[in-house]
Amino acid sequence: MRLSRYFLPTLKDNPAEAQIVSHRLMLRAGLIRQEAAGIYAWLPLGLRVLKRIERIVREEMDRAGAVEILMPTLQLADLWRESGRYEAYGPEMLRLRDRHERELLYGPTNEEMVTEIVRAGVASWRDLPRNLYQIQWKFRDEQRPRFGVMRGREFLMKDGYSFDLDEDAARRSYRRMFVAYLRTFARMGIRAIPMRAETGPIGGDLSHEFIVLAATGESDVYCDRRVLDLAIPAADVDYDGDLEPILRAWTSLYAATSDVHDAARYEAEVPEADRLRTRGIEVGQVFYFGTRYSEPMRAVVTLPDGSARRLHGGSYGIGVSRLVGAIVEASHDEAGIVWPAAVAPFDVGIVDAKAGDAATATACAEIAARLEANGLEVLLDDTDARAGAKFANMDLIGLPWQVVVGPRGLAAGTVELKHRASGERRELPLDEVVATLVEAVGR
Repeated sequence: MRLSRYFLPTLKDNPAEAQIVSHRLMLRAGLIRQEAAGIYAWLPLGLRVLKRIERIVREEMDRAGAVEILMPTLQLADLWRESGRYEAYGPEMLRLRDRHERELLYGPTNEEMVTEIVRAGVASWRDLPRNLYQIQWKFRDEQRPRFGVMRGREFLMKDGYSFDLDEDAARRSYRRMFVAYLRTFARMGIRAIPMRAETGPIGGDLSHEFIVLAATGESDVYCDRRVLDLAIPAADVDYDGDLEPILRAWTSLYAATSDVHDAARYEAEVPEADRLRTRGIEVGQVFYFGTRYSEPMRAVVTLPDGSARRLHGGSYGIGVSRLVGAIVEASHDEAGIVWPAAVAPFDVGIVDAKAGDAATATACAEIAARLEANGLEVLLDDTDARAGAKFANMDLIGLPWQVVVGPRGLAAGTVELKHRASGERRELPLDEVVATLVEAVGR
């Protein structure tokens, strides 16, 4: 992709309305644009990051046995009245009427709708278990939307729902998602710590939030720092096997959000040297809530003896759009964003350091074409801007690798290769740069 044809409205100065690093950098790097309080347009660069995050989420959900569906953003109020949540949910729910005076709502979550779908499509115990998920836009009318996409009103979310015959089976589904979440976040280049948490309006009595530790996080968290050294489950983890040892390893060390923090237990269980009190950003949450929805909504299956049993459920959320902000909070420097390779909008940025020079323009185009032929995604800055501005822009948008092509190096048969995260720079022979990057990116 040539930058001269791309839409990338970067900003030199920090926007006055942005209070935290991720909001400032996402606006400056041209990822988003605010259209209303807590509502953002996703510009091309930001959309590419969203799509990369979505792809990882889908791959790990599918690997764990979940099946993707897509539910509408608008829901009938009657479904929520069945569960008893319509009035209880509060002013965060956006309520509206259509031209026929039917009461609707813009879904903040989908437990009711997916329960209705499953009760219509699952009749026998033989049809269980079922685990369905979607990646869909949601709306919660936050009283004080702030911090950019970290606490917006409209947001993109992966929400999944499991349905099982009994509590034991439902807890197995919970463990599957728990393990899948560990893998999902690790693949994005961040470490998310599962912490005991309140269930809130979702309901139930078992829940873990997945928290990215960051000094600029939204809430206080308390944990045993040894949890940072635990191994992430491998790609070949057996989701049909016994996952209890993995869950036990991650939950036996103290880790809790401030809502459920037990100071006495924390001091008793965690050696002083290992106590870590910091702030964190929630990027996902898992719940087991038993028959919370199947009971009022009469979602049952028939057993072999002809009797009926209510389904046991769980729900599993990942904040896809929130993750973009969380990753920026966890991975940036004074020059700009430092994208982990797995979620970067492009793999490589190429800088033509001498605008108007035919030789450098030709070399840049050839390098870009060869990289793209090898499956890498490339952004070529072929604009008329000065070299210094191009370098600053590349650092701001944070692509993992930068290739700088200038007349002096080209005359010597070399280009400069820069690794954004480490800042390491090296001169490479022109005929080696493609092979080096293909190997480094791993495609």
